[in-house]
Amino acid sequence: MKHSTVVGGSTAKRVMNCPGSVALVAKMPPQPSSTYADKGTLLHNVISEVLDQNVAPHSLVGTTYAEHMLDEDMLDEKIFPALAALDVIDPDKQMEFAVETSVKFGKWLPDAFGSADFLGRIGARAVVLDWKFGDGVAVDAEDNEQLMFYAAAAMRSPEAAWVFDGATEIELIIVQPPVTRRWVTTPKRIRSFELSLKRAVKAAAAPDAPLKAGDHCRFCPAKPTCPVMTGAVDRATKVKLDALDNDLLGVYASNAVLLQGWIDDLHALVRTKIEKGATIPGWKIVAKRGTRKWADAGEAATGLAPVLGDSMWKPIELISPAQAEKLLKKEKKELPPDLVVSVSSGDTLAPESDPRPAVLQIGQQLTAALSKL
Repeated sequence: MKHSTVVGGSTAKRVMNCPGSVALVAKMPPQPSSTYADKGTLLHNVISEVLDQNVAPHSLVGTTYAEHMLDEDMLDEKIFPALAALDVIDPDKQMEFAVETSVKFGKWLPDAFGSADFLGRIGARAVVLDWKFGDGVAVDAEDNEQLMFYAAAAMRSPEAAWVFDGATEIELIIVQPPVTRRWVTTPKRIRSFELSLKRAVKAAAAPDAPLKAGDHCRFCPAKPTCPVMTGAVDRATKVKLDALDNDLLGVYASNAVLLQGWIDDLHALVRTKIEKGATIPGWKIVAKRGTRKWADAGEAATGLAPVLGDSMWKPIELISPAQAEKLLKKEKKELPPDLVVSVSSGDTLAPESDPRPAVLQIGQQLTAALSKL
């Protein structure tokens, strides 16, 4: 999905609170998608197909996106509760709706666009709904900048204007299974938001666009290099905690959440640059600690059966090497080392002082080799 480099639904809150972030983000390398985002995309694709094509959810089990595959647990935990929320919102099935609608401001605010998950109309009420399938952060509907962005852009989009034509109220809804949050506002409030958004976009174009830290920084790609964020870290490391009173401790505890996000994004940026061939003094990428697995489960079962018998097996699978080792100790025997291999679950960023060797960056080596041809 293409995203606006100026402002979109998911970035509206950040741009409005911190116009200077637009220029900073533009300087950052492309951000790789996270496993959480990929799972969310899968669930969005599934519920859109259910609603748009009127297909049975169970028929979509096995649908994949990136490394994720829809299973029965996802249906039970996310899709069915989301559909149940829609039944509460529209109990009589009278709502006309559209899913995954592209919305934009046109000439009024060029290059600002997004994709609304769900737009609907019941009587004199327009509905703007967004699915949130993540569990980590509760999202409120009241004065939600993302939903107001979609509403404002949809009102100016010919393909979506029917939702708002003659509407006297607009309901903004966040469905975050198992919770639904709703807030009713007016077209006047959306137009006021629209003016504030335009002022923020104009401010972002200025060379001295202001920077401001806050909860809008949570998903900002520019946190690792943001002067405001780095200044906040410098100040935080100089504080003598034993000299703080309880009120200040509460404030710093809240700031710690913001700083942790900065730290996580900084590490991600360092890793991305190393993977692309950069040398970052003091840092490297190493293999994660290995997990012992059977080199050959069949051979392990055959070799240990004379000693461990049926205790070699769980109800439906072979026990782990660690469990076998504990059982063998009771028999005063050692686990044959040739039955076990250590398999890393991936790689991770680590200081240069870490004793593990750096992982060979195959892509980097291949690019270097090809450049010499």
